[in-house]
Order: sequence, then C-alpha cells, then structure tokens
Amino acid sequence: MTEMTTTPDGDNEPQVSTRKAVRRGGGDPGTRGRTTIADGVVEKIAGLAARDVVGVHAMGSGLSRTLGAVRDRVPGGSKSVTRGVKAEVGEVQTALDLEIVVDYGVSIGDVARAVRENVVAAVERMTGLEVVEVNIAVSDVKLPEEEEEEELQPPRIQ
Repeated sequence: MTEMTTTPDGDNEPQVSTRKAVRRGGGDPGTRGRTTIADGVVEKIAGLAARDVVGVHAMGSGLSRTLGAVRDRVPGGSKSVTRGVKAEVGEVQTALDLEIVVDYGVSIGDVARAVRENVVAAVERMTGLEVVEVNIAVSDVKLPEEEEEEELQPPRIQ
C-alpha cells in the first residue's frame, strides 16, 4: 500500500506503509483441516475389489468362512466384506494382507497379480493413500465337487 505524504520542505514523496494485507483462513478451503481414513474403510474397499477378480472364490480362512456362513443365515446378519482382509493405515500410506480361496484350475499367480492390481487401483483412487504392499495368502482351492455338496445340503437355520 503506497500513500503520498508531504515533507516539511513541501516535496511529495511516496511513503511505503509497513502494514500487510492479512488474508484470513490460510488459503484454499480444501486444504484446511485433516482427513483420516479408518482401517475398516480401506478393508471394505480392498475386499470388494478382490472379490471382483475372476478366479477368487471366497475371502478368508476356512474357520472365518464357516462362521461367516452361519452369520449370513441368521436374520439380520449381513455379509462381511472385510472377511479375509487386514489393513494398516498410516497418514499417507497403507499396507494390506488378504487371504483368498481360488477356484480350481486357475493360475494362482495370475489371480494374485490381478487381485493386487485391482486392490491397489481401487484403494488409491478412492482414498488417495499410497498402497505400499498387498500380501496375498491363498488358503484353499475350491474344487468343483465341493460346490455341488454345499448346494445339496439344506440350510440348518431358517
């Protein structure tokens, strides 16, 4: 801000003000504050992305799938999309551990690669976090005859 002042000898000289314009709020409104993302949010995103891959039959270990099947049949129970998924979330990065069951006859390496690609893309796109690793444990292979046996058994709880 520049002002004109008159000196004692009558000359007009510019005088620079030392006041600075104060901008309130600290910049772009989108950068004010913090955003935190819970582990469960990342686990849900990763679980859904992993299930979308062809060749993934189920998520989780045998015990967690058995308990989940019982929970799914109980009225009011819901499917757990986080079954078989564990996330560690930091401020800017996340690491994931997945436990999957693959269909018999598929290439486990190809399925694991596709799961990693799908999970990394979904988590990074939706959260903005950098996915540093996706560890995959294949806990079982689903055989075609096992599926038929499951379908023939009537549900125990109605």
